[in-house]
Amino acid sequence: QVQLVESGGGLVQAGGSLRLSCAVSGLTFRSYHMGWFRQAPGKERDFVAGINWTGTSTYYGDSVKGRFTISRDNTKYTVHLQMNSLKPEDTAVYYCAAEHWTRIRTGVRWEEYDYWGQGTQVTVAS
Repeated sequence: QVQLVESGGGLVQAGGSLRLSCAVSGLTFRSYHMGWFRQAPGKERDFVAGINWTGTSTYYGDSVKGRFTISRDNTKYTVHLQMNSLKPEDTAVYYCAAEHWTRIRTGVRWEEYDYWGQGTQVTVAS
């Protein structure tokens, strides 16, 4: 079955960095568009970053542009999210998501993705 397993979350001071990873199995990874979303308590799930199936196109939510970088390794079936200059408002559970490239429309709406990880907590202390 399809599995997405996030790792790398934790507690960090404001201004610090974290690198999240998502290990994928059970699907042909190189055919899947990948995204990162986050959800803070009491808030909706927000788009963070997306990367196309070849890794040649990336895009970001406005609040993380210039600070976060998404990347993928199609040989290792992994996607990463490098998070720099973290702010307390980045505190959330971070989820990776996958959808076949033929079914992606915008990539920024969580409803477009069929496969999700269990999430990893990121807490940024002020």
